[in-house]
Parts: sequence; structure tokens; C-alpha cells
Amino acid sequence: MKTHPRVMRAMLSTPWAMLPAKLADVEAFLARVDVTGPLTAQAVEDQFGSSDPRPLIRVGSVAVIPIQGVISQKINLVDNISGPGGTSTELLSRQIDQAIKDPQVKSILLDIDSPGGSVFGVQELFDAVMAARDSKRVVASVNSLAASAAYWLACAANEMAVVPSGQVGSIGVYMMHDDVSKRMEQAGVKTTFIQAGKYKTEGNPYEPLGAEARAAIQEQVDGYYDMFVKAVARGRGVSQASVRGGFGEGRMVMAADAVKQGMADRVATFDTTLSRLLMKGARQGGDATACGTVRDLEALLRDGAGLSNSKAKEIASLAFKPAQTSETEAAQPAPATDGADQETLEALREFVAAMKD
Repeated sequence: MKTHPRVMRAMLSTPWAMLPAKLADVEAFLARVDVTGPLTAQAVEDQFGSSDPRPLIRVGSVAVIPIQGVISQKINLVDNISGPGGTSTELLSRQIDQAIKDPQVKSILLDIDSPGGSVFGVQELFDAVMAARDSKRVVASVNSLAASAAYWLACAANEMAVVPSGQVGSIGVYMMHDDVSKRMEQAGVKTTFIQAGKYKTEGNPYEPLGAEARAAIQEQVDGYYDMFVKAVARGRGVSQASVRGGFGEGRMVMAADAVKQGMADRVATFDTTLSRLLMKGARQGGDATACGTVRDLEALLRDGAGLSNSKAKEIASLAFKPAQTSETEAAQPAPATDGADQETLEALREFVAAMKD
């Protein structure tokens, strides 16, 4: 198998809070790369997409911050073998700080689609998001995957919405050990370590993993898992026992079941969540006079929130629809909406009512 030893060593020594299947994709990619050549940025981009940092986007009063691809502490070639691109906890921390300091930002929307990543930097970013809640409302929109480290971060938000087809969970931590001693023996190669420090070469891949080394690695995994569980319990307002004995126990959980289990707050599309925050921000900012007609509101939703023309028309028409006033009208079936859409409708109607006062 062709591998880049330095990169593989980094993978094996890192505690991961990520879907194992995603890490297998990374390993498969490394196995296809010529070990004699450089691991170029172009090769990574060709396989997984660009790893360029994503800018902070402000839509009206809402700062939209993407958390996509594999999560790592820093933006660099090794840490960004992900798709599409990767997310740096250090960069995200700067974006959160930027959004907090922007007086035009009323709320922060985390747009999450990530299989998780390295544990390094995640707890620090979790704490930064929790602190941001003191000054701005933070909402996580899982669109469509918040696994492991991504769910860890999502739990720091005031509220978590999951798209109908989305999944959350995979609460757990793992490390890996490769034993290549038999392969080396068959190749006629014997590796000898000359070391200082009792445990300096512990867990190396050139010999089977001993019981003492395994216990030391397990202790690290347990420590990070405890940190993960405490963060989820704190963010979701539940006991640590509830997280350990429920919340998927390492498995992914689909949107509706996640809400039932208390892992998320609602099932709602990203557009619905953004529209709801946008309307709340408009009311808080006194921008109601900007939407005197249904067409004005359509334009705000389409141009300001980035909704499709048909979706903007649908929401705007609901917002301006008068309340039922007759027995005949009351007998008509109500428009089909889920709980999230109903809250959006109520927020929009409040918005219009405030505008008319």
C-alpha cells in the first residue's frame, strides 16, 4: 500500500470525533497517492474540493457561518483532507468574534454539514459559542449532517434545527493503531528503536499493541469522551447520564427522532430557519416599514435571505393572509405546515402587524 508515512502517523496519533467511514475515505485517498511525490494542495483539491476558508456572510441581521467538511484546529494541507474543503476551529472562533462585534448582527446562524473531525480545538470553540450566547442569539441549522465533533459544536447554540432528511449524533471518540510488524517481517525488514524515556515509542506500528500501551490510549479516548459528554449535557440542558445512556450512544439519529430524544429542538429547513431569524431581526431593528406590501416582503425574502422566488412568494402570502373571520372561511382546511413553518408564519404575521400599527 502506498502511503505518506508522516500523514499516516498524524492520523494514528490523533483522537478523532468523526464518522469512521469518513476517516476511511481519507485513508483510501492517501493509499492512492504516490508516496514518492509531494502531497500537493492541488491533489487534495482535485479529490475533495477546495479548502479555502469560507468568508463570514451577513444576510440582513443574520451572520451565517458555515461549518462544513472535516473539522480541524488549523487550516493546512494535512488537516484539510476533507470534502468539501474543511473547517478550522481557529478560523471559526475569529468569525464568531467578528459577528459578536458587528452591531448590525442580531443573531448567528451556524450552517452545519460535517462528519466531524479532530478533537483538538473543539472544546475551546464550544466555549466561545456558549459565551457568544450572552450577546447574540446563536442557532445551529443542521443541513444535513452534524456528526461527532460537528454535533459537539452544534450543542453550544441556543437552538438546534435539523432539516427533515438530516442526522445528528455519533457521540464518541476513537484512536487507531496499525500493526505492520508481520508485513515488515515478510519483507525482511526489522525496525529497531533507540529511545530515551520509558514510554517514548509506546504504540508504534512496528510491533503488536501491548496491554499497557492500549490502556494508556484508552485513557486518552475516555478523557476526550468525558469532555464531549459534558459539553453536550451542558449545551442541551440534560444530565450526563442521559447523554451516555441515550442520544444515539455513538450512532447517528434522524431528524424527527433527534427532536423526540432532546438532541435537537425542531425539524426545519435552512430557509425556514433563516427566514425566522431574519424576521425577528427586522422587528428588533425597526425595519418593519420596509415591507408595506406582500411584494416588499417577497423582495426581502428573495434578495435579503436568498430564498427562491417561489418560496419567497409562499411565505409572504402566508404572512399577509388575514385571520379567519367567517364560519365558511373557518371550515376551509388550514395550509399544511410543520411546527417550524407555523412558527415562521406567526413571526411573519407579528412582523406585518407591527408594520401596520
